[in-house]
Amino acid sequence: MTLTLQIWRQRSANTPGSMQTYKLEGVNEHMSFLEMLDVLNAKLTKEGQDPVAFDHDCREGICGSCSMVIDGRPHGPRKGTTACQLHMRTYKDGDTITIEPWRAKAFPVIKDLVVDRSSFDRIVASGGFVSVNTGVTVDANATPIGKKDADEAMDYAACIGCGACVAACPNASAMLFTGAKVGHLVKLPQGQVERRGRVLRMVEQMDREGFGACTNHRECSEACPKEISFDAIELLNREYMRAQVTGE
Repeated sequence: MTLTLQIWRQRSANTPGSMQTYKLEGVNEHMSFLEMLDVLNAKLTKEGQDPVAFDHDCREGICGSCSMVIDGRPHGPRKGTTACQLHMRTYKDGDTITIEPWRAKAFPVIKDLVVDRSSFDRIVASGGFVSVNTGVTVDANATPIGKKDADEAMDYAACIGCGACVAACPNASAMLFTGAKVGHLVKLPQGQVERRGRVLRMVEQMDREGFGACTNHRECSEACPKEISFDAIELLNREYMRAQVTGE
Protein backbone atom coordinates (compact mmCIF):
# COMPACT_ATOMS: atom_id res chain seq x y z
CA MET A 1 0.00 0.00 0.00
CA THR A 2 0.91 3.63 -0.43
CA LEU A 3 -0.28 5.83 2.43
CA THR A 4 -0.29 9.53 3.22
CA LEU A 5 0.57 10.17 6.87
CA GLN A 6 -0.25 13.46 8.55
CA ILE A 7 1.74 13.46 11.80
CA TRP A 8 2.04 15.99 14.60
CA ARG A 9 5.67 17.11 14.91
CA GLN A 10 6.82 19.12 17.93
CA ARG A 11 10.51 19.37 18.80
CA SER A 12 9.96 19.99 22.53
CA ALA A 13 7.37 21.05 25.07
CA ASN A 14 8.48 24.67 24.74
CA THR A 15 8.33 24.92 20.95
CA PRO A 16 5.24 25.16 18.72
CA GLY A 17 4.21 22.11 16.76
CA SER A 18 2.46 21.49 13.45
CA MET A 19 1.14 18.71 11.25
CA GLN A 20 3.65 17.36 8.73
CA THR A 21 2.72 15.21 5.72
CA TYR A 22 4.69 12.12 4.64
CA LYS A 23 4.11 9.71 1.78
CA LEU A 24 5.00 6.11 2.61
CA GLU A 25 5.15 3.40 -0.04
CA GLY A 26 5.40 -0.37 0.25
CA VAL A 27 3.34 -0.76 3.43
CA ASN A 28 2.51 -4.43 4.01
CA GLU A 29 -0.98 -5.22 5.29
CA HIS A 30 0.50 -7.61 7.86
CA MET A 31 2.51 -4.85 9.57
CA SER A 32 1.35 -3.51 12.90
CA PHE A 33 0.77 0.23 13.11
CA LEU A 34 4.02 0.69 15.04
CA GLU A 35 5.96 -1.39 12.51
CA MET A 36 4.62 0.95 9.84
CA LEU A 37 5.97 3.91 11.85
CA ASP A 38 9.30 2.07 12.16
CA VAL A 39 9.46 1.85 8.37
CA LEU A 40 8.70 5.57 8.12
CA ASN A 41 11.44 6.38 10.65
CA ALA A 42 13.96 4.23 8.77
CA LYS A 43 13.11 6.18 5.63
CA LEU A 44 13.42 9.55 7.42
CA THR A 45 16.72 8.56 9.01
CA LYS A 46 18.13 7.45 5.65
CA GLU A 47 17.11 10.83 4.21
CA GLY A 48 18.83 12.68 7.06
CA GLN A 49 15.59 13.79 8.70
CA ASP A 50 14.58 13.58 12.36
CA PRO A 51 12.54 10.40 13.00
CA VAL A 52 9.10 10.63 14.58
CA ALA A 53 9.25 10.15 18.37
CA PHE A 54 6.59 7.81 19.76
CA ASP A 55 6.22 5.68 22.89
CA HIS A 56 6.21 1.89 22.82
CA ASP A 57 7.40 -1.05 24.88
CA CYS A 58 5.79 -4.49 24.88
CA ARG A 59 4.01 -4.22 21.51
CA GLU A 60 1.66 -6.89 22.81
CA GLY A 61 -1.21 -4.70 24.00
CA ILE A 62 -0.48 -5.04 27.72
CA CYS A 63 1.73 -2.10 28.75
CA GLY A 64 -0.21 0.95 27.56
CA SER A 65 2.83 2.81 26.22
CA CYS A 66 1.67 3.21 22.61
CA SER A 67 -0.36 6.35 23.23
CA MET A 68 -1.46 8.16 20.08
CA VAL A 69 -4.65 9.45 18.52
CA ILE A 70 -5.26 7.93 15.09
CA ASP A 71 -7.83 9.63 12.88
CA GLY A 72 -9.36 11.30 15.91
CA ARG A 73 -9.67 8.13 18.01
CA PRO A 74 -7.29 7.09 20.82
CA HIS A 75 -5.46 3.94 19.65
CA GLY A 76 -7.29 4.00 16.32
CA PRO A 77 -10.54 2.69 14.83
CA ARG A 78 -10.70 -0.81 16.30
CA LYS A 79 -12.54 -1.12 19.61
CA GLY A 80 -10.68 -2.84 22.45
CA THR A 81 -7.34 -2.58 20.63
CA THR A 82 -4.13 -0.73 21.47
CA ALA A 83 -2.18 1.07 18.74
CA CYS A 84 0.53 -1.61 18.74
CA GLN A 85 -2.06 -4.32 18.04
CA LEU A 86 -3.71 -2.34 15.25
CA HIS A 87 -2.66 -3.84 11.89
CA MET A 88 -2.40 -2.17 8.52
CA ARG A 89 -4.97 -4.52 6.98
CA THR A 90 -7.44 -2.13 8.62
CA TYR A 91 -6.49 0.40 5.92
CA LYS A 92 -6.46 0.37 2.13
CA ASP A 93 -4.16 1.68 -0.56
CA GLY A 94 -4.29 5.46 -0.90
CA ASP A 95 -5.64 6.17 2.58
CA THR A 96 -4.66 9.28 4.52
CA ILE A 97 -4.03 8.70 8.23
CA THR A 98 -3.80 11.49 10.81
CA ILE A 99 -1.66 10.77 13.88
CA GLU A 100 -1.54 13.02 16.96
CA PRO A 101 -0.47 12.81 20.62
CA TRP A 102 -2.83 12.69 23.59
CA ARG A 103 -4.34 16.16 24.09
CA ALA A 104 -4.69 17.03 27.78
CA LYS A 105 -3.29 19.66 30.14
CA ALA A 106 -2.15 16.91 32.51
CA PHE A 107 -0.32 15.13 29.63
CA PRO A 108 2.13 17.76 28.32
CA VAL A 109 3.86 16.93 25.04
CA ILE A 110 7.54 15.97 25.38
CA LYS A 111 8.25 15.49 21.67
CA ASP A 112 6.10 14.64 18.65
CA LEU A 113 3.73 11.85 19.79
CA VAL A 114 5.35 11.39 23.24
CA VAL A 115 3.56 12.90 26.24
CA ASP A 116 4.39 12.98 29.94
CA ARG A 117 1.92 10.67 31.71
CA SER A 118 3.66 10.75 35.10
CA SER A 119 0.49 12.33 36.52
CA PHE A 120 -1.03 8.82 36.45
CA ASP A 121 1.93 7.52 38.46
CA ARG A 122 1.38 10.19 41.11
CA ILE A 123 -2.31 9.29 41.39
CA VAL A 124 -1.42 5.63 41.94
CA ALA A 125 1.34 6.53 44.43
CA SER A 126 -1.07 8.70 46.41
CA GLY A 127 -3.19 5.61 47.05
CA GLY A 128 -0.49 4.37 49.42
CA PHE A 129 -0.15 0.80 50.64
CA VAL A 130 -2.28 -2.09 51.83
CA SER A 131 -2.00 -3.61 55.30
CA VAL A 132 -1.50 -7.37 55.48
CA ASN A 133 -0.73 -9.75 58.32
CA THR A 134 2.85 -10.98 58.48
CA GLY A 135 4.01 -14.39 59.60
CA VAL A 136 3.02 -17.71 58.11
CA THR A 137 1.75 -17.29 54.57
CA VAL A 138 -1.96 -17.95 54.35
CA ASP A 139 -3.11 -20.05 51.45
CA ALA A 140 -4.83 -17.85 48.86
CA ASN A 141 -7.87 -20.11 48.75
CA ALA A 142 -8.39 -19.66 52.50
CA THR A 143 -9.88 -16.19 51.93
CA PRO A 144 -13.22 -16.65 50.17
CA ILE A 145 -14.13 -13.98 47.61
CA GLY A 146 -17.44 -14.03 45.80
CA LYS A 147 -17.24 -14.68 42.07
CA LYS A 148 -18.94 -11.38 41.20
CA ASP A 149 -16.44 -9.40 43.28
CA ALA A 150 -13.49 -11.42 41.95
CA ASP A 151 -14.59 -10.90 38.34
CA GLU A 152 -15.09 -7.16 38.82
CA ALA A 153 -11.73 -6.81 40.57
CA MET A 154 -10.02 -8.53 37.66
CA ASP A 155 -11.86 -6.33 35.15
CA TYR A 156 -10.73 -3.15 36.93
CA ALA A 157 -7.18 -4.47 37.39
CA ALA A 158 -6.96 -4.89 33.60
CA CYS A 159 -6.43 -1.11 33.30
CA ILE A 160 -3.01 -0.53 31.67
CA GLY A 161 -2.86 3.20 32.40
CA CYS A 162 -2.49 4.18 28.76
CA GLY A 163 -4.50 7.39 29.10
CA ALA A 164 -6.92 6.74 26.23
CA CYS A 165 -9.80 7.59 28.57
CA VAL A 166 -8.33 11.05 29.17
CA ALA A 167 -7.59 11.61 25.48
CA ALA A 168 -11.15 10.66 24.49
CA CYS A 169 -12.92 12.73 27.14
CA PRO A 170 -13.88 16.30 26.10
CA ASN A 171 -13.06 17.33 29.69
CA ALA A 172 -9.78 15.35 29.84
CA SER A 173 -11.12 13.53 32.88
CA ALA A 174 -9.17 10.74 34.56
CA MET A 175 -12.18 9.36 36.42
CA LEU A 176 -12.23 6.01 34.60
CA PHE A 177 -8.54 5.41 35.30
CA THR A 178 -8.83 6.44 38.97
CA GLY A 179 -12.06 4.48 39.36
CA ALA A 180 -10.40 1.33 38.04
CA LYS A 181 -7.40 1.73 40.37
CA VAL A 182 -9.70 2.31 43.35
CA GLY A 183 -12.21 -0.33 42.28
CA HIS A 184 -9.98 -3.38 42.04
CA LEU A 185 -8.90 -2.97 45.70
CA VAL A 186 -12.39 -2.10 46.92
CA LYS A 187 -13.55 -5.51 45.70
CA LEU A 188 -10.82 -7.45 47.53
CA PRO A 189 -10.25 -8.12 51.26
CA GLN A 190 -6.69 -6.78 51.00
CA GLY A 191 -7.96 -3.32 50.14
CA GLN A 192 -10.36 -2.80 53.02
CA VAL A 193 -8.13 -1.40 55.79
CA GLU A 194 -7.10 1.77 53.91
CA ARG A 195 -10.26 1.89 51.79
CA ARG A 196 -11.59 5.30 52.88
CA GLY A 197 -8.31 7.20 52.99
CA ARG A 198 -7.15 5.75 49.69
CA VAL A 199 -10.03 7.11 47.63
CA LEU A 200 -9.82 10.54 49.24
CA ARG A 201 -6.11 10.86 48.52
CA MET A 202 -6.37 9.58 44.96
CA VAL A 203 -9.23 11.90 44.01
CA GLU A 204 -7.45 14.87 45.59
CA GLN A 205 -4.27 14.04 43.64
CA MET A 206 -6.27 13.63 40.44
CA ASP A 207 -7.69 17.12 40.89
CA ARG A 208 -4.26 18.59 41.65
CA GLU A 209 -2.91 17.17 38.40
CA GLY A 210 -5.38 19.27 36.41
CA PHE A 211 -7.68 16.58 35.03
CA GLY A 212 -11.23 17.67 34.25
CA ALA A 213 -14.47 16.47 35.79
CA CYS A 214 -16.70 13.72 34.45
CA THR A 215 -19.92 14.89 32.78
CA ASN A 216 -21.11 11.45 31.65
CA HIS A 217 -20.07 11.57 27.98
CA ARG A 218 -18.90 7.94 28.37
CA GLU A 219 -16.28 8.38 25.64
CA CYS A 220 -13.70 7.09 28.12
CA SER A 221 -15.18 3.61 28.33
CA GLU A 222 -15.72 3.53 24.58
CA ALA A 223 -12.05 4.34 23.91
CA CYS A 224 -10.57 2.07 26.60
CA PRO A 225 -8.53 -0.69 24.91
CA LYS A 226 -9.37 -2.99 27.84
CA GLU A 227 -13.06 -2.06 27.63
CA ILE A 228 -13.32 -1.10 31.29
CA SER A 229 -16.93 -0.35 32.14
CA PHE A 230 -18.25 3.10 32.99
CA ASP A 231 -19.36 1.42 36.23
CA ALA A 232 -15.85 2.20 37.53
CA ILE A 233 -16.75 5.89 37.67
CA GLU A 234 -20.02 5.18 39.45
CA LEU A 235 -18.10 3.08 41.98
CA LEU A 236 -15.53 5.87 42.44
CA ASN A 237 -18.25 8.43 43.14
CA ARG A 238 -19.91 6.17 45.70
CA GLU A 239 -16.62 5.41 47.44
CA TYR A 240 -15.63 9.08 47.52
CA MET A 241 -18.95 10.23 48.98
CA ARG A 242 -18.90 7.46 51.58
CA ALA A 243 -15.32 8.32 52.57
CA GLN A 244 -16.19 12.00 52.95
CA VAL A 245 -18.93 11.08 55.40
CA THR A 246 -17.05 8.45 57.41
CA GLY A 247 -13.45 9.72 57.06
CA GLU A 248 -10.45 7.42 57.22
